Amino acid sequence: MSTKLPDLQQPITDITNPKGVGNYRWVICSLLFFATTVNYLDRQVLSLLKPSLEETFKWTNTDYADIAAAFQFTYAIGLLFAGRIIDRLGTKKGYAWAIIIWSVGAVIHAKSIPIGESIQSTLGWIGLAAIPASVLGFMFARAFLAIGEAGNFPAAIKATAEYFPKKERSFAVGIFNSGTTIGAILAPLTIPWIEKQWGWQAAFIIIGLIGFLWLIFWYIYYDKPDQQKRLSATEHAYIHSDADEKQIAEEVGKEKKVSWTKLLQYRQTWAFAVGKFMTDGVWWFFLFWLPAYLKDQYHMQNTDMAIPLAVLYSMTMVGSIGGGWFPAHFIRKGYAAYDGRMKAMLIIAFIPLVVLAAQPLGGISFWMPVLLIGIGASAHQAWSANIFTTVSDMFPKKAIGSVIGIGGMAGGLGGVLVTKIGGALFDHYKALGHIETGYTIMFTFCAIAYLIAWFIMKSLVPKYKLIRDL
Repeated sequence: MSTKLPDLQQPITDITNPKGVGNYRWVICSLLFFATTVNYLDRQVLSLLKPSLEETFKWTNTDYADIAAAFQFTYAIGLLFAGRIIDRLGTKKGYAWAIIIWSVGAVIHAKSIPIGESIQSTLGWIGLAAIPASVLGFMFARAFLAIGEAGNFPAAIKATAEYFPKKERSFAVGIFNSGTTIGAILAPLTIPWIEKQWGWQAAFIIIGLIGFLWLIFWYIYYDKPDQQKRLSATEHAYIHSDADEKQIAEEVGKEKKVSWTKLLQYRQTWAFAVGKFMTDGVWWFFLFWLPAYLKDQYHMQNTDMAIPLAVLYSMTMVGSIGGGWFPAHFIRKGYAAYDGRMKAMLIIAFIPLVVLAAQPLGGISFWMPVLLIGIGASAHQAWSANIFTTVSDMFPKKAIGSVIGIGGMAGGLGGVLVTKIGGALFDHYKALGHIETGYTIMFTFCAIAYLIAWFIMKSLVPKYKLIRDL
């Protein structure tokens, strides 16, 4: 289908007022929001079942860290290839395959324990025989889940770049990224209840099947803007109103493949990768270890921590949506999109410093660390909404999935490092009788990571520069 032309008197470049433009792009944003919600529901089941699973299977913190790291490492590698695959398959097919794979991966956790004597014998040849069978079973299930989940953000960011002009992208990303918050809120409110009613296996199965419902709506409502019959000509023109991107589309063939080697030659790629490497592990830590923290330090059971966790993750929605809106303040003042985003990110980077007070004030009530960590986690979501959008600010649409994949891999590897260090620290200080010291060390890193990341990113890309020669 040929590109639609706007039925308007003024040129496309003059279309800057969203009034009367149409709102179908927000339907697409809502689909991305629900997919991201499902994504985080699926990945959080394990962390909420950790207290009961570790009692059932006698796991140590290091065992749990191995399981979490298996997800993160596979997710990191998967992100690299997911971005490339989604660039080639297109957003519609790529996203569909991602959610099919991760939904199947979520369900098979319920059958992940028996690995068989023959498999155990084989594992001995590669040095894994000493790992408990239950740990290995969950490691394989987590790896399968990670392969599919790696496709969520490359596909969602690519869809956002297809359906939103630059000035709206960080806000759109903030909205769909708040699905991580909704998933994190719903998980503690539903998973412990499902476990209590039907057992831990049912929690994995029921939550895992939700993704297949989303697929129905995705295939009904999503098509590329040029093929979308529900999109008005006016809204189509508004979506494509960025003059610099139109110029690149005219100068460079859209279907030309861009190699990873080529992308790694740009400081913009490295800035995004470093930012993800330094900060993704913080969110992973909050997601995977907070239930364990509440149990270790405040002796809470699964049902006791549902409300505190729901409150904490509810706070992060403010950060996700507010952080996406925040750069618009600077863009309206005349900043280029990237420069306004970086200014907003510097302010956001100071907010997690409040996490430094979580342990000193924890003796007052468990609500003190819950609220302070909630502020830090909210700042992460604000940061995340903006760092993703820096890619679509600086790269043509055909390369976005691949660059997101490279940066996502770096973030995943950073998450592996944080998880493994955390598990080792907690076991070490638990043996010494003061596990709270391990959490103090980890919270300190979580507090300062964003400022370190921002200064490295700014040194790599001091000023906005759009990539034109891909």
